[in-house]
Amino acid sequence: MNVYESLQKLGITLPPVAVPAAAYVPYVQSGKLVFLSGHIARKDGKVWVGQLGRNLGTEEGKAAARAVAIDLLGTLQAAAGGDLNRVQRIVKVMSLVNSSPDFTEQHLVTNGASELLAEVFGDKGAHARSAFGVAQIPMGACVEIELIAELA
Repeated sequence: MNVYESLQKLGITLPPVAVPAAAYVPYVQSGKLVFLSGHIARKDGKVWVGQLGRNLGTEEGKAAARAVAIDLLGTLQAAAGGDLNRVQRIVKVMSLVNSSPDFTEQHLVTNGASELLAEVFGDKGAHARSAFGVAQIPMGACVEIELIAELA
């Protein structure tokens, strides 16, 4: 099954590449690797604001991470010249979770993105990963994720 069949089965429509909010570009390619800048969680077109362990729970954070992964796929599609089937491998995911000091489930929040990547890419979606709890993310977003992929 190709990537677009997987997306269709999941009912996912990819968004266009978001305009950067500061002095950076959405992605950079070096050789076969493409590095996607951090994308923040959005809900209903607005920044998904909140802090895990204070006013958001793990399941809501997981949904936010999944939403970020969908946005990342839109950017990855642009980086791949409009064809996600060129993705050979999702190499690495790094997740920042806006967390209260006692919240310890950043890894479970990040599963929202990791599980979606596996659903879309199958074995090519299995990746190395880091998940960090941080005191704050730009604009108060609950989750920010960056991604590295290998293209054919």
